[in-house]
Amino acid sequence: MTISEGSPLPGARLLHVTEKGPEAVDLAERLAGRKVVIFAVPGAFTGVCTTAHVPSFVRTKAKFDAKGVDEIICISVNDPFVMSAWGEATGATEAGITMLADPESAFTTAIGMDFTAAPAGLIKRSMRYAMLVEDGVVKVLHKEASPGQCEVSAGEAMLEAV
Repeated sequence: MTISEGSPLPGARLLHVTEKGPEAVDLAERLAGRKVVIFAVPGAFTGVCTTAHVPSFVRTKAKFDAKGVDEIICISVNDPFVMSAWGEATGATEAGITMLADPESAFTTAIGMDFTAAPAGLIKRSMRYAMLVEDGVVKVLHKEASPGQCEVSAGEAMLEAV
């Protein structure tokens, strides 16, 4: 199934690192009754993801807060330790962006947003996208035509759609 506007997100178990170590996050519970922006990237510590996508949400975080967005979540097909380190390195964690790992690409595949670019070592990674989700239902979906682009899925573009 490829996710689209108006679709409910499927149940998912993502991971993040706390003081106690990796902990599961039930995405359905996290989204229930809330207005959340989710953006996904092909990989932590990769070019456009690090230099453009995450910084665009760090720059716009306060403006999303002012528009009533409860949380901004970044998802990548990486392990939770990498996502935690990347959040620290990019300033995303300090800005209040939640970094969640989809280590087996289960969520990414379930919503039809996976791709493989074997020559680059990217297997079952996430396409680059951003979405506004209200109470678990996709209200706005901006998907990039290419994983190397960060235009329609950037923080500024999503902010205009919220």
